[in-house]
Amino acid sequence: MSTAVGNAPTRVQTAGLADGELLEQLPSSAGALSWVRRGDGLVGWGAAARLEVRGPDRFALAAQWWRELCDRWSVEDDLGLPGCGPVAFGSFTFDDDDPTSSVLVVPEVVFGRRADATWVTTVGTRGVATRARDVTRPRGLRYSAGDVSVTAFRQAVEVAAARIRGRELDKLVLAHDLVAQADDEIDARFLLHRLAEQYPDCWTFAVDGLVGATPELLLRRTGDQVLSRVLAGTVARGADAAADEVLRAQLLRSDKDLAEHRYAVESVANPLGAYCEQLSVPAGPSVLELANVSHLVTDVTGRLRDGASVDVLELAGALHPTAAVGGTPTDAAARLRRQLEPMDRGRYAGPVGWVDSRGDGEWGIALRCAQLSGRTARLFAGCGIVAGSDPDAEVLEAQTKFVPVRDALEALR
Repeated sequence: MSTAVGNAPTRVQTAGLADGELLEQLPSSAGALSWVRRGDGLVGWGAAARLEVRGPDRFALAAQWWRELCDRWSVEDDLGLPGCGPVAFGSFTFDDDDPTSSVLVVPEVVFGRRADATWVTTVGTRGVATRARDVTRPRGLRYSAGDVSVTAFRQAVEVAAARIRGRELDKLVLAHDLVAQADDEIDARFLLHRLAEQYPDCWTFAVDGLVGATPELLLRRTGDQVLSRVLAGTVARGADAAADEVLRAQLLRSDKDLAEHRYAVESVANPLGAYCEQLSVPAGPSVLELANVSHLVTDVTGRLRDGASVDVLELAGALHPTAAVGGTPTDAAARLRRQLEPMDRGRYAGPVGWVDSRGDGEWGIALRCAQLSGRTARLFAGCGIVAGSDPDAEVLEAQTKFVPVRDALEALR
């Protein structure tokens, strides 16, 4: 099932600009769109066109809609860089049968920055100038359990680890949620600014109220070049540099974390390899340090065959869900997760990002995020469970993964 608006032929113009901070351009929280890392990326607002789609064919339907839409537009683009010209921001549901819709939004206005180039793209006749509303901080925050409490999550981890030890599957990712309530409507821009400041190595995103900062890049396509940044295996940061060094070494030697990471890398490399004439997979992971945790990380790179005949939306659909967010084998993990995780994930842990008219784009996995709805934010956190997983340790890891959004909500400025 799909619904779309804004399919009329439209003029699209991209023009260069003097440099400017992207997140500062967002005029209001309503409809804020973002994909920013270390100051580069895209932000947008308005909706020149919008698609809502559900079901197992949602990626293919979205790719078809996007191609047909781009074919009808008249484009003026002097820069020709990835992210210039027509762009759609998107966020897809984790599950095929989730009642939540996957969404593609074509903004009326996009500001972009890439290396030394800064630009603005407009769709239709709307002007760029918009009076900005003040960014507001959430007041009166209070928290409550979501659909899956901490106790229920711990029990699910215990059962999952036992089933894995019984050889029913190799890995399962389980998640739970936390609900934050504020006195007034939560301003997505407040979270975006705080997340971008605290987690500059993550991709700070906002699409249709889903706001977060993900460290995991499902796929980047630039012409015939593709890259996937795979994360699995986590440890909390230490109190100082010496403690961090010890923890990094332990993470790189941990049989449990290395096994979890290996499954995640294989779940990306195997399907991506079917599209590539060349694929490079490092022999072992390195460590990515974020503000509050460190992860095992592997960058898988490749070159598409046939000169890039498949666009980034199709590739994202082929890779999702990876073992980093679902488990392995995929079907066995999905069946057990439905038994042990009694909640709809919605668009949490699904692909989030952008696509341009060339089929280039960047799609991350929607982690360290919250779904905003008026005064409410629904936060999510998950952990990969393998045979050696300890339920209490997994509970603590999940709590650590709530920290980025909680800290952003609670920031004093």
